[in-house]
Amino acid sequence: MLITHEHEELRRTTRNFIEKEVNPFVAEWEAAGIFPARELFRKMGNLGLLGITKPEAWGGINLDFSYEVVFAEEMGSALCGSIPMAVGVQTNMCTPALALHGSDELRAEFLAPAISGDRIGSIAVSEPGAGSDVAGITTAARKDGGDYLINGSKMWITNATQADFFCVLANTGNGHKHHNKSLIIVPAGTPGLSVGTRLKKMGMRSSDTAQVFFDHVRVPQRFRIGEEGMGFTYQMEQFQEERLFAAAIVIKTLENCINSTIDYTRERSVYGKPLLNKQVIQFQLAEMQVETEALRALVYQATETYVKGDNVTKLASMAKLKAGRLCRSVPDQCLQFWGGMGYMEESLINRLCRDMRLAAIGGGADEVMLAIIAKMMGIMPPE
Repeated sequence: MLITHEHEELRRTTRNFIEKEVNPFVAEWEAAGIFPARELFRKMGNLGLLGITKPEAWGGINLDFSYEVVFAEEMGSALCGSIPMAVGVQTNMCTPALALHGSDELRAEFLAPAISGDRIGSIAVSEPGAGSDVAGITTAARKDGGDYLINGSKMWITNATQADFFCVLANTGNGHKHHNKSLIIVPAGTPGLSVGTRLKKMGMRSSDTAQVFFDHVRVPQRFRIGEEGMGFTYQMEQFQEERLFAAAIVIKTLENCINSTIDYTRERSVYGKPLLNKQVIQFQLAEMQVETEALRALVYQATETYVKGDNVTKLASMAKLKAGRLCRSVPDQCLQFWGGMGYMEESLINRLCRDMRLAAIGGGADEVMLAIIAKMMGIMPPE
């Protein structure tokens, strides 16, 4: 992936935003268990950061996905995982299908204000009994005249308590599980839609997460994105961008783990000498940096493949898997070098260790990525 002057300018704008508008407030937002999404998203919308790859007709910049990856990578310099994740939900989880397949009316009503930061979006796919198994969802949308009546519930929904609309995956037919689903926009405040209290999580604490309930929620069929029955396919398309974004945002976070550990072990004296003088620590930190650079190369290769229009499913799954694995090993090993200070919640490495654990679960667990890769290698039979 060729990095141009334009990529670097986007990187600089994003870095300045993170340093000015995010990092100084992370501790406050973590303690509150929520961040001011509306205020922050509007500022990002004014900078053009929420519509990098979206059509100009709806307020986007219409750049290729390589710019989105550079943006995601720099978002990872935030001193928590919550904000990059919440932004990624807005840009690469709940709006890609809307931008590609939504009607002009739907895009004017929901996509344009999402790009400007005037509306907050959320993706409602996972359910208590269907996390990685997307095809196993039970939420249903039944036709009633010109409307859909939606019943069911969704679990672990990011941005839920502040969202203005939800992009909901629901069963709209009784056919094959891969061909009986549709993506439907449901505005917050629609009668019958309710959002639970914020869930208490191991990490990602400043990102609001909640369960969402649908009790005879009535929305017009014009709120469906694209064709009926194509929701699973559209969601799989969205997953490729989501997984590339998810892999990209952890690169700088991994480097935050490494660099903060270098700083700490250089200052921490053990038996009269800096802890960093230990060769075992030097070698392990070097190994972590090599692995992080390998992840960056894989993400860039996958992005280049995607921009060319080739099938990126295997490479995106590999990048997501590699990211998930490193997000478990690197923070854990770094925390070990911090010792007792790393075990304290107020330390940066403690927060990053808690936040990054989600990378191997959300957006498709490691085991799902392995199954996809194995199928595309021809060593696992398809369903």
